[in-house]
Order: sequence, then C-alpha cells, then structure tokens
Amino acid sequence: MTDQEAARRWRLVLGRYAAQELQQGQGDAGIERALQYLYDREYVERGHRLGKQPGARGGGGSLDPSALKALDWLGQARTLFPRETFERMQVDAVSRYRLTELLADPDAAEALEPSRELATALLQVRGRLDERAAAGLRSVIARVVEDIVRRLRPQFATALSGRKDRSRRSMHKVSQNFDGKRTLQANLSRYDPESGRLIVQDVRFVSRARRTLTWEVVLLVDQSGSMAASLLYSAVCAGIMSALPGITVRLAVFDTNVVDLSHLAHDPVAVLLTAQLGGGTDIAKAMRYAEQQVTNPSRTVVVLVSDFEEGGSVAQLLASVRRLAESGVRLLGLAALDESAEPVYDQGTARRLAESGMHVAALTPERFAEWLGEVLA
Repeated sequence: MTDQEAARRWRLVLGRYAAQELQQGQGDAGIERALQYLYDREYVERGHRLGKQPGARGGGGSLDPSALKALDWLGQARTLFPRETFERMQVDAVSRYRLTELLADPDAAEALEPSRELATALLQVRGRLDERAAAGLRSVIARVVEDIVRRLRPQFATALSGRKDRSRRSMHKVSQNFDGKRTLQANLSRYDPESGRLIVQDVRFVSRARRTLTWEVVLLVDQSGSMAASLLYSAVCAGIMSALPGITVRLAVFDTNVVDLSHLAHDPVAVLLTAQLGGGTDIAKAMRYAEQQVTNPSRTVVVLVSDFEEGGSVAQLLASVRRLAESGVRLLGLAALDESAEPVYDQGTARRLAESGMHVAALTPERFAEWLGEVLA
C-alpha cells in the first residue's frame, strides 16, 4: 500500500477529526459523507460535539447527520461501497445506532438489502424499536425468511419425503438418494486396468417410498440472547416441516419459561415476531415440557436447539433426557452456531447429554435436514 493510499484511508477513518494535512481523496466526498452520517453517531453518544473539522479554515459548516435522510443514505451507500461492506453498515445502523428511520420509512425499509445478518440484528433489537418501525421490521424479516425457505425447502423435502426404496430407480438426482451399489454395477464395463480407475458415466439414484406413519417432531428452541441466528433458522425449519406430509410439528421456545408456538409453526415470520430474545436459560424445564407432549415415543423425535448453557438444574435436565431415551424417543441436540457457522456451546453439558442418550451435533440447516431424514428413515 502506498503512503498516499494509507493517508486516504486514515482520512476516511478519522473523518471530520482528520488533520488538514490528510487531504480528502479525489471522489471521496460522498464516501466520507455516508460514513459520517452513520458513524458520527458514535461520537454523539460519547458526548462529542460535531462542529467544524479540526484545522479547517473559516467557520466551517456542521455536517449534522440529519442533513441526509435515511432513504438517501441507503441509496448512496449502496452505490459507494461493496455489497459486503454495505450489508455490514446496515447491521450497524439498526443494532448499534438504533437508526429506526430505516424501518419507519416504508421506502427505506424496502430499500434495505435483506440478509441473515440484518435479520439477526433486527431480532436482537426488536424490543427497543418503536411502533413506527413495526411494519418495516416485518417487511425485512419476511423477505429474509422467504429467501432462506427457498434455499432450504428442497433439502428438507428430499430428506424427509420417506425411506429409500431401492427396488425403484429415480431420475431425481440428489445426493441423499445416491445408489452407490447400482452405480458401481452400471459402470463396471468402463473400468480402465491401466490406470486402475473406474470411469463413471451412469450415476444411479433410488426412489423414496411415501411415509405412511406420522412422525411427531418436538422442536425446542433456546431464545436466550445469543441464539438469534439459531432462532431464525429454527423458525424456518419448523415452517418447512409443517408443510410436509407425515410430519406433525410441535414448536416451543424457552428461556426460563416455555412458550408453545405450535399454532404458529407454519408461519416463520409470526414465530420470529412473537419470540422474545433474552433472559436466562432453563433447558431442564423445556425437556420436562417435551416429556408431557409425547404420546407415541417410538414415533417421536425431540430436537433441542441450544448453546447448552444451562441455568437451571443440570441433574434434572439429564434425568429428563434419560427418561425420554429409555421410553424410545429419539433425541437430537443441535448446538448453536455463530455468524461464521462456528459451534458456540457448552461442550461439558453437551457431552453429558450425549452420555444420557441424546445425539448432539453442530450442523448447518442443510445438514440438519439430512440428519433428521436419517433418523426418520
């Protein structure tokens, strides 16, 4: 990086507080103004006055953030910054600086770039938003949910459509239906002895038999403050499963209390706008609730989505898990993932849950669909 480029970047970082020697780069006026509109709020919250820039000549006018409207800022920022940077600025706007104008203005809410990160930020600050922002919040959450559903529905539909029927070939080419044995048999004539390789041209897949017996999936979702992303995906998964034949979904969210949202399981947006992130965590109480819902243990799967940071009685939690496992219920523990899809959970509690009869894993939603499909096969 050249000295000139380094000076330019420092100028953009420091903004109005940059020394006069750090000259504004050519064409950077718009970038600097867009950054000031958002990040000058940090200085205001710390008690700084936004007067003229240090070192500037003359009176110098104030670049008050209100000089730009939220919608104008969105339009400018979208064109000035790379998409990844713009999406990060959106998240900062709603999570750090409570820029509710973005949601209160219908045009501005529509102009927001929907993303998982933005939806997660909105869920975390939803309780601090005023009524004017409610419609915009719903609009953004709905668009994010629609995008995730479109991406995940095929995986769930395929994985949960029924057991594999190896007597029938399928032309539906998905990895879960791959038939390795018949693929090998169909391509044996293409074996090359010199290279020792089998040239595969004919890939075989099996059909799935439609499920005739109903499974009940009890989905318990931790809604403590760190679980926003997991709550988002859990609501979507519940909505997708509710629409599949042969599966009944019971959905409950919990902190130190358990709230049954089964009547909303088909509507992920309604679930997300009803759930209340924050508070403590009593997983034992949630598992006792699950015990009360089981009517046919051999056809029931209990899925616990949590970071396993138990605030209640670990002994009671493990006792509940053992009772469910001994009755024939299949128990899956899905560990929380952070924004980088890295597992974030109490490994000690997870290990003890596994020892008590619960299968525990840290999986993306796509892999969870496959895992659940294997359990229901």
